[in-house]
Parts: sequence; C-alpha cells; structure tokens
Amino acid sequence: MSNRRLYETTYILNAALEDPEIEEAITRISEYIEHHGGTIREINRWGRRRMAYAIKKKYNGYYVHCIFEAPPNAVPIIERYLLLDDSVLRHLTLQLSQRLIEYRKNRASIAEQQSAPAAATGTSAPTSAAVSETTTGN
Repeated sequence: MSNRRLYETTYILNAALEDPEIEEAITRISEYIEHHGGTIREINRWGRRRMAYAIKKKYNGYYVHCIFEAPPNAVPIIERYLLLDDSVLRHLTLQLSQRLIEYRKNRASIAEQQSAPAAATGTSAPTSAAVSETTTGN
C-alpha cells in the first residue's frame, strides 16, 4: 500500500437542491472517498452562501469542506467523480503540508487554553482576532 497523505477538498453544491438531497450528495461523495481507500477525518458544512460570480448560471451554492486521508493515486479518481457529479458546481482539492497541520494544532490548543480560564471565571472567550494575534506574534 502506498503512502497515505492528508488532503482537504472544498466543494460547492447546487443550492437549489433540497436539504435531504444535499445531505444525500455529501454522503455519496464521502462514501466514494472511503470506497477508494480514503478515511474521512472531518466534514464541515459551511451552508448556503452567495458566490462572488455565477457558476453554471447559479449565484448561490452550498459549501462543504472535507478533510481526509488517502493514497495519492486515489485523488485523481475522486476529483474525476466530483467533476462528473451534476450536483457539484466547483471543487478544489489540496494536499495539506505538515507545517500547516502543526499550525492548526497549535492554534486549536491555544484557543482551548484561553477558553478554559474564561469558562472558569464566567467571562466570554476571546475573539478570533485575539487568538490570531497571539499565534502570529503581531
């Protein structure tokens, strides 16, 4: 078996679909990834949003962000499936670098550390701007 890598795919579904049809499309894509040797780590449903420009004469889309592990030879097969699926308006798959993975882990741990004392004292958690300032050193 070849080396597995971490990927993230963001795809835009046709927002004209009903909610059950959108869930069915997300499930169908996730099962296809798993069928071709991938392991889904997380799926984030960003919801319906207005797009900056029309894609296939559509101005709104349902955004989904999926992080998965897969062998490198499976990615072209998965992308071909997304290209041929009529419900997918656009997609983008990126390989996550080790540096980005470590940055996300550090950012999450800093956010947890800052929210734990705030929860204990009953004050609100810091904003995302405050978290980003502490992680970038600005």
